[in-house]
Amino acid sequence: MTLNPIQSVLRADILWGAGLMVIFSLLAPVQDTLVKLATDHVSSGVIAFSRFFIQALILVPLVALRWGPSRLWPQRVPHLHALRGVLMATLTVMFTIALESMYVADAIAIFFVEPMIVTLLGGLILREQVGWRRYVACAVGFVGALLVIQPSFEELGWVAFLPLGVALLFSIYLILTRQLAQHEEPVAMQAYTGVTGLVFLGAILMVLDPLGSTTFALTPPSPYALMLLGGMGLIATFNHLLLVQAFRRAPASVLAPIQYLEIVTGVLLGWMIWAYVPNALKWAGIAIIVASGLYIVWRESRRSQAATKPLARH
Repeated sequence: MTLNPIQSVLRADILWGAGLMVIFSLLAPVQDTLVKLATDHVSSGVIAFSRFFIQALILVPLVALRWGPSRLWPQRVPHLHALRGVLMATLTVMFTIALESMYVADAIAIFFVEPMIVTLLGGLILREQVGWRRYVACAVGFVGALLVIQPSFEELGWVAFLPLGVALLFSIYLILTRQLAQHEEPVAMQAYTGVTGLVFLGAILMVLDPLGSTTFALTPPSPYALMLLGGMGLIATFNHLLLVQAFRRAPASVLAPIQYLEIVTGVLLGWMIWAYVPNALKWAGIAIIVASGLYIVWRESRRSQAATKPLARH
């Protein structure tokens, strides 16, 4: 079948978007691995602060040059943009604390209940139509998460539940992003997030370090730690831009399944660096989480297609 020019462009865009998502999914666990390695040298607060410092350092000049200094802070609902930045800063600290004790693959797998939380919040808060099948898929996905958490909980205690909290905050962050992106450039929004996270975490470090907090201790980084922090910050910033471009080119129903490559990459990195492979129970949980997430994406895709299908003529 011969494609017309518009179909060819759309197909090329979708392929580009899928390719960008593959790169994102391969790099994200590398970022998490650098974070885990850095936790041996500096506090979680310093790691998170460094991530937002580098993000702001790169994106603030970019936004100022591209759209002018007036776009360095949003004119519409700035308090919601600030909340979005605080959410990202908080969940970054939480995930870093989790990675101090947990392996990357386990933390990523538990985090991937996020599509289920987004689905639940969409139904409960945004009053989106969510059928019983997707509610069941959400419940099954949470059972999978518990299978991954259970062995870690026996060893680590409540730290094993931190990725669940991260998934909840990230789901709220995504819903806010979906609402705010209608009026703002995505790159500018990332710059706002960088500045907000930088100020928020900087203030917390200045207050809690003198009080003896180990999580927010201002430990001076060694040259090796600086390399880890620099690599982590660059990948985090670059990856967010990749994600924005991927979603501009391809629908979520195409991109979401690709993101599960993160689990595969996380397992490979854990095996290469720490000789760690998840046990059979955790593999079962990972499989359930992935299957539930893919089912939710499939049902959402079918619902979207049905909503956009033109009515038949009578």
